[in-house]
Amino acid sequence: MTDADRLAELLASEPYWTALAMKTQGSRFHRALGDALEAADATNRRLLYQTWPEAFWDFYGRGRRLEAGEAPPGYG
Repeated sequence: MTDADRLAELLASEPYWTALAMKTQGSRFHRALGDALEAADATNRRLLYQTWPEAFWDFYGRGRRLEAGEAPPGYG
């Protein structure tokens, strides 16, 4: 998958799960990025994704697993 494909998939996805994964599983820096992602409009989401593509792609995958039914840490 190319970087352009990843960016397109991130932009087409619901940011909630990626932000949740960042805020529950990430370092302090990644928790802050999760907060920023949650608050961002479409233009700023694109900027975040383009600036830290590997971090967002990693947490996007984690968010997909959360969405599929794995409980976040500290839940259940």
